[in-house]
Amino acid sequence: MRVGVIPDHRLSGDIRVPGDKSIAHRWLILAVTARGASRLTGLPSSLDVRSTASCLAEVSIEARPALDVWSSKTGPRVERAGSTWNDILEVQAGSVLELEGEGRSALVAPARELDCGNSGTSMRLLAGVLAAAPFRSVLGGDRSLSTRPMERVAEPLRRMGAGVTTVKGHAPVAIDGGPLVGIRHEPIVASAQVKSAVLLAGLAADGVTTIVEPAATRDHTERALAALGAPVQASDRRITVASFQHEGFDGAVPGDVSSAAFLIAAAALTGSELAVLDVGLNPSRLGFLEVMARMGVRTGISVDGEQLGEPVGTIQVERCARILPTLIDASELAAVIDEVPVLAMLAAHADGDTRVRGAGELRVKESDRFAAILAGIEALGGVGAGEGDDLVIAGGGLAGGVAHGGGDHRIAMAMAVGALAARGPSTIEGIEVADVSFPGFVRALASLGAGVEVLP
Repeated sequence: MRVGVIPDHRLSGDIRVPGDKSIAHRWLILAVTARGASRLTGLPSSLDVRSTASCLAEVSIEARPALDVWSSKTGPRVERAGSTWNDILEVQAGSVLELEGEGRSALVAPARELDCGNSGTSMRLLAGVLAAAPFRSVLGGDRSLSTRPMERVAEPLRRMGAGVTTVKGHAPVAIDGGPLVGIRHEPIVASAQVKSAVLLAGLAADGVTTIVEPAATRDHTERALAALGAPVQASDRRITVASFQHEGFDGAVPGDVSSAAFLIAAAALTGSELAVLDVGLNPSRLGFLEVMARMGVRTGISVDGEQLGEPVGTIQVERCARILPTLIDASELAAVIDEVPVLAMLAAHADGDTRVRGAGELRVKESDRFAAILAGIEALGGVGAGEGDDLVIAGGGLAGGVAHGGGDHRIAMAMAVGALAARGPSTIEGIEVADVSFPGFVRALASLGAGVEVLP
């Protein structure tokens, strides 16, 4: 599917974004492994979250009927260019899932390989849960997921006592679960997914499990566990957890702030005012707002409530006169890794050069985002370069052109946003991949007044 982008359209209005998929993955896992009933509302229909739900259905007899019904509500999966998405673009606002959990000990051996689709979060977090389960399970995925590094999660789980094998460091990941012991893990690469996997395994381990992060990462798992009464402690990048079995719970998934980042950037590039409502305001996810502030994008935040330890509220975007260049240091990269593609598109319209230091981790995301960012900027008439692991984007604006999302949802959405401020019209091909994380992305932009239109 192609979308045409005509620049020079102002955006305005209030909008909500789909539920946060990082939170949804974790709450789904916690609901299935809880003892008792749970009720989750606002679950996003994104395919990554459906992958987690489908895998959980294979290992939970009691929760399976509810998970099967929920995960089949949207259209069938289609794989193209290494990613998966739905054939329709719909936001399931208010989607409700009610299920009964019987605790971790009630998980059963799957009858088939667990298909994680394109979701690295599904694979890594489920590995942590299944490491303690007394049976063999195999986690697989699509072609793109099978190229991503999995030893970083396999190694600590082995030290805890699970039998974990990979194929030259990649999926499929085979797990022979069993009794675990707590460990101290100090990862070299900061990863919220690996941290969460070890914490989830630590809930079933004998003794204390400690993780010491090289840089702070999103803390959704710690917040949810604390809200459920688990013995989890976090301070100064050191997190500990001990054995604990939680009960069922109710939760409303906040809007995905990473999805909101694309709309905030769109407003900034078009000199518009905008409000994103009911969005998650977890401080560990707001690093991109600090970077945007250095680039001249002014936002206001108001916290209106809390869900399972997660602050929820409104982000108000003020009119932006011009975009400034900045330096994103390697030390802050972990906090903005998902937003680098859209930050790069902002940088392409800045008054000077922007540098992202130590951006090599972008090469092992859903695609080689390091190369894809540079290719997208060039296709739209801008200039960028790689200098070792540094990403350098020249300012001065984009001319417009024809670019392809390359099967990566964040790359496709970022290019569409960058094209909103180009000097001429653009066409973004493969935009349907946005459905991986932001179902209804094009429709959302159009509802705010952006000059976007799906092309035949």
